[in-house]
Amino acid sequence: MKAGKILLGILSGAAAGAAVGMLFAPKKGTETRKRIADKSNEYVSGTKNRFNDLSNDLSNRYESVKSKVRTKSKELEKKLDGDDKIIY
Repeated sequence: MKAGKILLGILSGAAAGAAVGMLFAPKKGTETRKRIADKSNEYVSGTKNRFNDLSNDLSNRYESVKSKVRTKSKELEKKLDGDDKIIY
C-alpha cells in the first residue's frame, strides 16, 4: 500500500503545483478558475482510471492465483484419496 500512498502524494503535489501556478498567472479570474476546474477534472479522471486499472489487475491476479490453488488442491486431494486405499 506504500506505493499507492506515494503515487497519491505525487499526484496531489502535481495538482497543487498546477493550481498555484495558474493562480499566479496573469489571466482573468474567471479564466483561471475555469482552467483550475478543468485541470482538476483531468487529474481526478486520470487518477480514477489508474486506480480502476490497478484494481482490475489485482483482481485478475487474485482470480488466477485462486484458480491455480483450487486446481492444485484438487490434484493433491485425488493423490491422497488414492494413497488411502488399502489393497489386500
